Amino acid sequence: MLQLVNTGHKSLADYASLAPRGLMEEIKRLVEPIRGLRVLHLSATAFGGGVAEILYTLVPIMRDAGLEAEWRIIQGQEEFFNVTKAVHNALQGDRRGLTEEDREIFRRYNQLNAAQIDDSDYDVIIVHDPQPVGVIDHFSSSKAKWVWRFHIDMSEPNPEVLDFLAPSISQYDAMIFHLAQYVPARAGLPPAFIWPPAIDPLAPKNMALSYEDAAYILDQFGIDVERPLLTQVSRFDPWKDPLGVIDAYRMVKREFPEIQLALVGSMAHDDPEGWEYYNKTVAYAGDDPDIYILSNLNNVGSVEVNAFQVYSAVVIQKSIREGFGLTVSEALWKGRPTVAGRVGGIVTQIRDGETGRLVSSPEECAEACLEALRDPEMARRRALLGKEDVRHKFLTPRLLRDWLVLFNHLLGHDTGGAENELIAHI
Repeated sequence: MLQLVNTGHKSLADYASLAPRGLMEEIKRLVEPIRGLRVLHLSATAFGGGVAEILYTLVPIMRDAGLEAEWRIIQGQEEFFNVTKAVHNALQGDRRGLTEEDREIFRRYNQLNAAQIDDSDYDVIIVHDPQPVGVIDHFSSSKAKWVWRFHIDMSEPNPEVLDFLAPSISQYDAMIFHLAQYVPARAGLPPAFIWPPAIDPLAPKNMALSYEDAAYILDQFGIDVERPLLTQVSRFDPWKDPLGVIDAYRMVKREFPEIQLALVGSMAHDDPEGWEYYNKTVAYAGDDPDIYILSNLNNVGSVEVNAFQVYSAVVIQKSIREGFGLTVSEALWKGRPTVAGRVGGIVTQIRDGETGRLVSSPEECAEACLEALRDPEMARRRALLGKEDVRHKFLTPRLLRDWLVLFNHLLGHDTGGAENELIAHI
């Protein structure tokens, strides 16, 4: 069997005081027809990136709600993850295709992983992202319902790579995307459902943390807590544009010479390009003592990320391509002024000029940061409005509710038409 991820226990009742009115009652109603449903989540890694963060909360609250849910990790060597990174980039628009050797590696590892799954143990199998998408090819007579959950921007995919994956994708019973524009416009694919991801307000990364405690934590990393800080939390990835963040920081520094910048990321084993771009970012920062480039390898964990966001004068997420960008909701949930790229799912999280700022260049990013630094009270008021948006749209209980609606729909149970709001009409 594939490696089982231990997600611990979480109580759904603990979220009741944070959820919008009526949501917890709806969850209870939706669970009743499918209580005991056996659900498998299948993904490439148990750490690094938003998918893992979501599953560490979603799986245990599914169990607490009454489902038999578990999460397993596929196996692979560097050659496989080099190919899946190329697939990942291609589905986001990279023009590089796949060689025949790449295709064979992809097929072989999906077959090896499929051999370690007994589909009769599950009623629903949820495959996350492209790495394990081909596992379904080896279960032609499966009685389980299969769902492909894709977490990145696929609005302009490389057609050659999409053609390669399409025969696998077409076998699923449903696809899920963050936004309707991410759904491939081609025939033969399963029905697409649309809903955003969510953050866990009770996780160490998002739990209440005082400004004083945040400052104490940052002091351990050499941050001068008497001076303002800009922070971006993300993988070291060209799509997150850390070099553009450094450019914006240098522009801000002309007016606020005391400003500091923290680029905080995580290194995941399924992202072989991460080290290359990390080193590129370090080189671009040069010898500036006010730029701090940190990762989980510097003992930056969830609580430390929380502290960086809480302490920051402005939290940045200057993505140039983004599936969703949950760090935006994280920052807003903490009431922090937030500046983010005008791309992907970020635009559903920020109302530009009302709850934060959306930008499209280093120059716009710098000006938005300067606006917040010049008038911190105005920036704080915007962020607090953003926090209420997150409460209603981007917290874990709402995500659980969407999954329950889909499960009921796939099994033919009446949801009172709730699934209609999730179906993409392309």
